[in-house]
Amino acid sequence: MSSNLYDLGYEPTDLHVTISDLMVATSDHADESLDRTLTEVLKTLRDRLKMDVVFVSEFVDGRRVFRQVSATDARPTVCVGQSDALEASWCQRVVDGRLPRFIADARTHPAVGALLDQLPFPIGTHISTPIILKNGEIYGTLCSFSFGPHDNPNPDDLRTLELTARLTALRLEGHNVMPAPKEVPNWEIKQD
Repeated sequence: MSSNLYDLGYEPTDLHVTISDLMVATSDHADESLDRTLTEVLKTLRDRLKMDVVFVSEFVDGRRVFRQVSATDARPTVCVGQSDALEASWCQRVVDGRLPRFIADARTHPAVGALLDQLPFPIGTHISTPIILKNGEIYGTLCSFSFGPHDNPNPDDLRTLELTARLTALRLEGHNVMPAPKEVPNWEIKQD
C-alpha cells in the first residue's frame, strides 16, 4: 500500500500538496509538459511564498544558466537562457556553504553586503537550495527572492523549496534532461 501526502497529515490546500500534484500529475507526458509544469510550479511558489522572482538554474561549464524563471513585472531581473559566471553567483555560494539557504533580510546579512552592490536590483528575502540528481551531481539550484525583506519571513519556506527541488530533480531525470557535467568544478574561493 503506497502512502500519499494526505496520509502524512498534509491538507489538500497545503502548498506541498499543490506542488506535488502538479509535478506528479504530468510526469508521464511529453517533454514540453516538463517546461509547462515547471513554469506553473514556479509561478505557484512565487505567488504563495510572496516572492518577486523564482528560478531554476543549471550549472554548465562554469556558468549558471537560467532554465526557468517566474518573475513579477515590477523590475527586470533575470530571464530564461541568460547566464553568468557560476563562481560569482549567489547560487554557488549557497551550494558550497558560503551563504545560508535562507536569508530573512539580505541587507543585514554580513556576507552579502558587497554582493548586493554588484546587482542591478535589490534583494530582500532570499531562499535557495541545490537541485541534486539521484547520482549525487548538482544540476543547479532552485532560488527565490523578494526585492524587499518580508515582514514575517518564514523559515519553513526553505522546506518547501527543498521539496520542490527534489521533485524537480526527479522530473529532470525522468525526461533524460542532460545533467550538469560529470566533473564538478572546484568551487573553492581562489585567493590572489
